[in-house]
Order: sequence, then structure tokens, then C-alpha cells
Amino acid sequence: QVQVVESGGGLVQAGGSLRLSCAASGRTFRTYTMSWFRQTPGKEREFVTAISSGGSNTYYADSVKGRFTISREYAKNTVYLQMNSLIPEDTAVYYCAAGVGGPAKEVYGYDYWGQGTQVTVST
Repeated sequence: QVQVVESGGGLVQAGGSLRLSCAASGRTFRTYTMSWFRQTPGKEREFVTAISSGGSNTYYADSVKGRFTISREYAKNTVYLQMNSLIPEDTAVYYCAAGVGGPAKEVYGYDYWGQGTQVTVST
């Protein structure tokens, strides 16, 4: 069983930056693929980025490529999402997820989810 808790959301102006954190419990953190998804009201949860269990492979949605960076710190059982050059379309609830399989862009590819953290980008 893994628990994940997101933090770092907030309100930021367009063009600004935020860093989200996802703290995972358990000693098996290094065996999980970690990812970030986001969701806005009335829409399906969409893939943002993922990082492999070993940390060597990362994947990004086209909409965030070049602006967002995912990383993981094994000593702290934490995954980060650095978000730069934010635009209003990035406004959403961001969810962290952990999965035992390889990196996936589908919600069903992940077994454990956090409660989400709100990111709001103003014009």
C-alpha cells in the first residue's frame, strides 16, 4: 500500500512558476512509476507527465513539453513537478499517482492516487 500526498499548489500569474511536491509513503517508492495528471470541472483527468521507477525515463504531454519538468528524490520518497511559463490553460487540480507498471498515459495505469492540489493561473 502506498499513500501519496500532493502539496505546492496555489495561485500564480501567467508566465510564473510553481513547484508541486508529491510525498509517497512506504519503502517501495523506488519500485513505482510516478506521474502527474490534471483535471478541470466537467473534463476527464488528463495525463501531464510520468517518470520511470529508476528515474531515467520521463514522458510529457505535448501541451506541457518544454515548460514542465518531473523529477524524483529517492531519499525523500518525493516526486516534484516544476512548472514554468504557466498559462491560464494550466489551471486545474493536479493529482499525483503511483503505479507498479511501466509509465502509462492512462488513468488505469496507476494504482494509488493523492487527493489533488489546486493550481490556478491568472491572466
